[in-house]
Amino acid sequence: MVLVLGISGLDRAQAVKRELLPGLDSRELRLVQGLDSAAALVGEDGVLAASAQERHDGDKGTGAFPADAIAACLRMAGVTLDEVDVVAHGFRYEPSAAFERDALTRRWFREVYAEEVQREVLRKHFPGQDWERKLVRVPHHLAHAASAYWLSGFDRATVLVADGMGETEATSVHSGEGPQLRTLRRYPIGVSLGILYSVVTQYLGFLPGMDEYKVMGLAPYGDPARFAAADAELMRRLPDGVLRSPLLAHDRTPLERETHRGVIRRLEELFGPARHPQAPLEQRHMDVAATVQHALEESLLHVLRAAREMPGGGSQRLCMAGGVALNCTANGVIARSGLVDEMFVQPASGDDGSALGAALWELRRRRPAAPRAMTMPYWGEEFGPGEIAAAVAGLGAGFEVSSGLTRNGLLARVSALLGGGSVVSWFQGRMEFGPRALGHRSILADPRVPGMRAHLNAVVKQREEFRPFAPAVTAERAGEFFEIAPGQEGLYRHMLCVAQVREKYREVLPSITHVDGSARVQVVDRAQSPLFWELIRRFGDDHGTPVVLNTSFNLRGQPIVRTPREAVETFARSSLDALAIGDVLVTRARAEGGGR
Repeated sequence: MVLVLGISGLDRAQAVKRELLPGLDSRELRLVQGLDSAAALVGEDGVLAASAQERHDGDKGTGAFPADAIAACLRMAGVTLDEVDVVAHGFRYEPSAAFERDALTRRWFREVYAEEVQREVLRKHFPGQDWERKLVRVPHHLAHAASAYWLSGFDRATVLVADGMGETEATSVHSGEGPQLRTLRRYPIGVSLGILYSVVTQYLGFLPGMDEYKVMGLAPYGDPARFAAADAELMRRLPDGVLRSPLLAHDRTPLERETHRGVIRRLEELFGPARHPQAPLEQRHMDVAATVQHALEESLLHVLRAAREMPGGGSQRLCMAGGVALNCTANGVIARSGLVDEMFVQPASGDDGSALGAALWELRRRRPAAPRAMTMPYWGEEFGPGEIAAAVAGLGAGFEVSSGLTRNGLLARVSALLGGGSVVSWFQGRMEFGPRALGHRSILADPRVPGMRAHLNAVVKQREEFRPFAPAVTAERAGEFFEIAPGQEGLYRHMLCVAQVREKYREVLPSITHVDGSARVQVVDRAQSPLFWELIRRFGDDHGTPVVLNTSFNLRGQPIVRTPREAVETFARSSLDALAIGDVLVTRARAEGGGR
C-alpha cells in the first residue's frame, strides 16, 4: 500500500517578513504565503487522517511547520514516518527572474521558498529520513485542484481554483477526466480575486487572510450600486474570459507589494478613509463590502463562462478549491447560474486543504485511479471515555455532571436544553478537517429564538453583531425549509453554499436567516453524520422544527477546540449553558430547564 503524507505551510515566511520589514502592523504581517499549515495522510483506501496545525498550537491561521499535525496524523493511522513512502508539499517554487528583481525578492526565495529550505525544516523536526528522496513538491494550484477533483466522485469535471496566489498564478482552470487532471488556463497574480478580496478586508479594518468571511457576511447589508462606477477598477471582465485589475496595479514598490499600501491608498481615493479596526461600521463600509462581493461573483462567472468554451472545459460538473471557494455566497450564485448541473466544493478549500491535495496528487501519480466521492471530513482525532472523564474531573464547583448516559438519554436531554433556550457545546467523535464545524465540534442553539443570534454574538462568541449563524437540517427535510432543489442536498453538506430560507420560515427561524433571507445551510446526512442527524431529528420531533443553529466550538480568537481538556476549559470560562462530550453532559445550575 502506498502512503503519502501531504503538508502545507511555509514555516519561515512571517519571521523573514518581520526581519525584512520591521515596523509592520499585525495585519500587514499576515500578508504572506504559507499560512494555514496542516498535514494529511492518504492511502489507496482514501483519506486516513488530516489535521491543521492551529488546532495543536492555538495560533489561529498559523504558518508554522505542522510538526504536531504530522504526529497526530501518524498516530491516528497507527503508522510511523518510516512507513510513509513520500511527503508531498503543496508548493513548488523554482528559481526565476521574478526572484531576481530586487534584494527583497532574492531573500524571499533563498530563505522561504527554495526547495532546500523545505528540506532543512524537515530535517530539523524529523531527522534521520532521506529527505532528498522522500520530499516531493507539488505546484500549489495542482494541489488545490487535486484536493477537489479526486474527492468529488465525478468521472469528468471542470475544476476551478481561485485563491490569493500560487507560485505564479492566482486563478486556474483544469479539466478532470477519469484518472487524468490537466490544466487549461492560468490567470496571473496581477488579477488575483483572492488578493482583491483580501485587500478590501484589510481596508475595512479586518484581518486579511482570516476575516474575509466577515466581509461576505457584511455585504448583504450594503448596496453595490452606490459604488458601481468603481467596479471596473476593481476587476475588468474582458472578452474570452480575460480579467484586468487596475486597482491591484497600484502596488509598485517592493514595500507596497508586501503591504498593499499602494492599493489601500487607491481604495481610500475611491471609497473614503480606511476603517480603523476598532471604529464602528458605517453604511459606507457595508456598501464597499457589497461592491467587492459583487465583483468577485461576476468575475467567477466570467471565468466559468469562458471555461465552458475551452476544449475539455465544457463539463456540466464543477469542482472548486482555493481560499476563494470558501465564499459560500459566491458558491450559491454559481450553483443558481445555470452554468453547472452538479457542483462539489472541497470542504478544506483554503491552504490547509493544499496539504490534502498535494498528497492526493502524488498518490494518483503513483497509483492512477478515477475520483471517489468523499465522506464527511471527520479525519481528525477522537478521544475515549478515559480522556473525557479526566478532563471533566478538572471542573470546579458550580457544575452538574451526568456520566454514562445512553445515546437516547443524551439526545433527549440536549434536545430539552435547546428547546428551553439553552446554548449547548457539542463535542463528539472525530474532529472535522477544514474551517467549518460540521456537528462534531459545535455550539448548538434553537434557531427559532429571536434574540439568539444577538446573544451568541455578544455574549458567547464575543464578536461583531452583524455576523450570521448557520442552520443544520436533516437531509430529508432540507428542501422544506430552504430553497434547495431535489438531488442537490449534497452540495450543502459541508456548509459551503448559501441557499434562501423559504419565505414562510424566515420569521420562524430568525436566528439563522440573514438580512437578505439567505442562510449558510448544512444538510446533515444520516449515514455520514448519524449522531448529529439523530439529535436534529429528535429536536424536530420534540419541538416541531428539525433545524438547529450550528456554529464552531470556540471563542473569539481561538481555533476550534480539539481535545476534551480544551472543550472543558473553554466551556468553563464561557457563558455556554451545557457541554455534551461523549456520553457525559455537564450543565450549570441555571441551564437545565432554564433558557433565556
